[in-house]
Amino acid sequence: MDKRRFLMTGALLGATLPARALAAPSRARAGPCLLTVTGEIGRSNRGPLDPALDQLMVKHGAKFDKAWALDTAMLARLPAMTIQPTLEYDAKPHKLSGPLLATVLAEAGVAARAPVMLGLRALDGYTIALSLADAQRYRMIVATALDGVPLGLGGLGPLWAVYDADRLPDFKGKPLKERFALCPWGLYAIDVKPV
Repeated sequence: MDKRRFLMTGALLGATLPARALAAPSRARAGPCLLTVTGEIGRSNRGPLDPALDQLMVKHGAKFDKAWALDTAMLARLPAMTIQPTLEYDAKPHKLSGPLLATVLAEAGVAARAPVMLGLRALDGYTIALSLADAQRYRMIVATALDGVPLGLGGLGPLWAVYDADRLPDFKGKPLKERFALCPWGLYAIDVKPV
């Protein structure tokens, strides 16, 4: 073996690997997972459900062979928007901000016009079914902050799938207590299924 050629090849590879790593899209999370998207997704950055370690998902009946897991930093990199609905809990308008739900799903490889249903699941097990088309029509966001403060666990967060009910014809005429039935707070999982 030519030692000089071996060392030169190793040095060249070592110099090009960091550049390749920087050019490749990051699939790893930097922090703990806040939202797991499963089902009909085009990208994944984690493997199947782990019956031993995914206890809440198992308790809620989740099943998947791959998923797209998002942490705080991944959600923060997405373009955010702000809505200001009157909330049923105190009957006051509040500013909620976060990325559009459709943008979050696009990160997982869900096409914008995909004919799919979304199973939005909250930490307490509350689950609603909503079509992607309706989520887009309602301009539903994955709220990460309320009045400029991050949503906390034990309150309405850390994530809340929500829309501006005050400005949507489907909801603004309803009593306040009936406007947010499609908006699970404590959102932690979305299952994408074909229609």
